[in-house]
Amino acid sequence: MEAFNTAPAEEAHHTLLACLHSPSWARRVTAHRPYPTPDALLAASDEAAYDLAPGELAQALAAETLPPLPENTYEAAHMALDAAHAAYEARFGHVFVLYLGDTPPEETLDHVLEAIRSRLTNDPEKEREVAAEELRRTARGRLTARLGGARP
Repeated sequence: MEAFNTAPAEEAHHTLLACLHSPSWARRVTAHRPYPTPDALLAASDEAAYDLAPGELAQALAAETLPPLPENTYEAAHMALDAAHAAYEARFGHVFVLYLGDTPPEETLDHVLEAIRSRLTNDPEKEREVAAEELRRTARGRLTARLGGARP
């Protein structure tokens, strides 16, 4: 925590961009340092993520990639996921984002496929809300991991 609080602003900004590719989010979180606790930093991260304007959210989503599947996933699963993702991206115009920090590796494939199929039924506004929440949770997990914390 101290290293993040005392790092030069450019370094802290760069660290944050690796968690969520939103320059405004990273600037906002960087500008409010120092944070007294990891929980305070995560709360600031959440608040800044909730405040992303539509264009900023679109920029952050554009930088995301599909959730990774376990290495031993069979080829048919990759094909099913590719097809589901193509349908999702055609419908919503951005990559599918899903926080997997709490998902056991052996359940990742089923969880991703189930989530993408169910979210394909959302209307665009509802999906934008869901994607923004998944992006916020993903950023929180990445930030926690970068700071060496134990909880996502």
